[in-house]
Amino acid sequence: MKIPGLFLLAICSLSAFGQPQDSVKVLQEITIRSYEADRPLLEVPASVGLFLKEDLQRFNNTSLVSAVNTLPGVRMEERSPGSYRFSIRGSSLRAPFGVRNVKVYWNELPLTDAGGNTYLNQLDANTIQQMEIIKGPGSSLYGAGTGGVLLLKSPQTNHESALTSSFLGGSYGLRNYQLALNQGGKNSSHYVGYQHQQADGYREQTRMARDQLTSTFRFSLSDKEQLETAIFYTDLYYQTPGGLTLPEYNTNPRQARPAAGVSPGAVEQNASVSLRSFYTGVSHQYHFSKNFHNRTGVFGNFVQFNNAAIRNYEHRAEQNFGVRSVTDFSFAAKGWQVRLIGGGEYLNGFSPIKTYQNLQGIPGALQSDDELRIHQYSLFGQTEISKENWLITGGLSANWVEYKFQRLSNTPPAHENTDFKPVLTPRIALLRKINAAFSTHGSLSWGFSPPTLAEVRPSNTVFNKNLQSEKGIQAEVGARGYFGKRKFFIDAAFYHFELTETIVVRRDEDGADYFVNAGATNQNGLELLLNWQTGISAFSTCKVWAGLTLNDYTFKEYAKDNISYNGNTITGVPDRIITGGVDFEIRKHLYGHITVNYTSSLPLDDANTALAPAYTLLGCRAGYKFNMGKKLPLDFFAGGDNLLNQKYSLGNDLNAAGARFYNAAPGRNYFIGLIARLDFSRNR
Repeated sequence: MKIPGLFLLAICSLSAFGQPQDSVKVLQEITIRSYEADRPLLEVPASVGLFLKEDLQRFNNTSLVSAVNTLPGVRMEERSPGSYRFSIRGSSLRAPFGVRNVKVYWNELPLTDAGGNTYLNQLDANTIQQMEIIKGPGSSLYGAGTGGVLLLKSPQTNHESALTSSFLGGSYGLRNYQLALNQGGKNSSHYVGYQHQQADGYREQTRMARDQLTSTFRFSLSDKEQLETAIFYTDLYYQTPGGLTLPEYNTNPRQARPAAGVSPGAVEQNASVSLRSFYTGVSHQYHFSKNFHNRTGVFGNFVQFNNAAIRNYEHRAEQNFGVRSVTDFSFAAKGWQVRLIGGGEYLNGFSPIKTYQNLQGIPGALQSDDELRIHQYSLFGQTEISKENWLITGGLSANWVEYKFQRLSNTPPAHENTDFKPVLTPRIALLRKINAAFSTHGSLSWGFSPPTLAEVRPSNTVFNKNLQSEKGIQAEVGARGYFGKRKFFIDAAFYHFELTETIVVRRDEDGADYFVNAGATNQNGLELLLNWQTGISAFSTCKVWAGLTLNDYTFKEYAKDNISYNGNTITGVPDRIITGGVDFEIRKHLYGHITVNYTSSLPLDDANTALAPAYTLLGCRAGYKFNMGKKLPLDFFAGGDNLLNQKYSLGNDLNAAGARFYNAAPGRNYFIGLIARLDFSRNR
């Protein structure tokens, strides 16, 4: 394995942390949960990004997209309102829609289903209090996946009682409403919230509406025991306009996919997705002693999914349940602090899939009737050894995945099975604290990512039992810390990632997706974040920050139709992204956020013959906070996105049939809103 200049760059190369907080002290105070660390960021030997509630609200409160795209190494795309893609270090190559190859947890329970898919669009941005992003393979502790891990935490209540309501209105019919109640006491806390969002969309056939009800409850059973429950119900509907060719995109980027020959258009077929999901989880934490505790959780998720596509109409009734248990034991030995972590995770999924003819948004004749059963098992262990300023981490997991496929519409029914061999995925990491304000780290990690349900049984309805699992190895070095009396913060990482049996999407002449293994890839990247807290006396706070992502991603062994693509840039990955901004607050009342995002051109097909042009986005939000009496603080705000009115596509259809690559993003748009919080605890 060649890693050019890896150790030469170790001295000056530093993992992107995420959006700067209101105070640099926050970086020390926030506990990072990634890899079960329970430590400040400076003591975590991994590339981890962190977003808090205020970071997610620096734009318009309705989507994670703009905020997430400020983090180096992470890219979130929106093909149309409600239709998202999420990638970490270029992993969107195998995700024509949805979130794949990224393991997602909600309140430390799996949100990713047994089939490897995550419906991230079922969550309203207002229901997320904190988000941690692990960049690179996390298989040593989180099972299948080479792209990374996303840890989401819902709003938490301490010793307070408050009622929060908010309203936001914006361009293209955007509306968002929230009503949430927080109640907290000595032994229990409860959060319940309702959110509604709707939008007409920038393009034709892009209307969306989502209603979500969320409830979390925490209760201390004793000094040693804590019980937590987490429930949400989501009803989501969004229309899908389809991709455009370059001439269509240049002529009228707001149009939906038009009819072409015998193929009808998106409007005629009423192309849309409706999703209803109910998720419930229960976690129990028990402290046997100060240094010995266990956390075990079980969850169940039911999803009713209907997709009226241009080609057909698909109905799924997905049922998933699972369990995750982690035991933590620590002790001291000859001056070393030792921490042992062990556990397991089991996911079980059952997915009946019926495909019909699409009669303008209504199911027609049955085309296929399939059932898939999925089992995922993961056993993992991790050891941490620390002494003075050194921390050594070693982890290992064993992973199994099995698919059982049955086509009931055949006579007799057809049966197919895939049973991927157990895979061991280790991780080794080392951290050295230079002083109280600066640390360096390095790691070597392996990843294992089997095909998802949507890849072994894609939209062409053909079960592909020959699709192989991706396997990868990543080497990384980095450092992070403060300078200049803690006014400057720098955080970056340099990594080299080698992936084999890379899964890529292709499309047949009808536009249906199918997937193949494309050989191997080389992925080199540099991620850097700089944060300067200026200390200008006229401002309560004033920060200037900048982020840089450099990608050198190429196919190493890949041929298609006897044509070699070796050396080509990996599809859908820009070679550089530059972000920056200014955040300020004046006398704790007036505040503002200005954000710039430059994304370079990127290839739209494996041959690199079509490129999406570069674009620069400018966004801002300004607000004024004040109190109506002592009980009702208010936050009135307004802002705009894409203020330069750039014409760009955010969520391209890669390797699209008929060169229908482009999904136009909104032009210049504006929003205005109000947040009110009635604090009952102030009456006490």
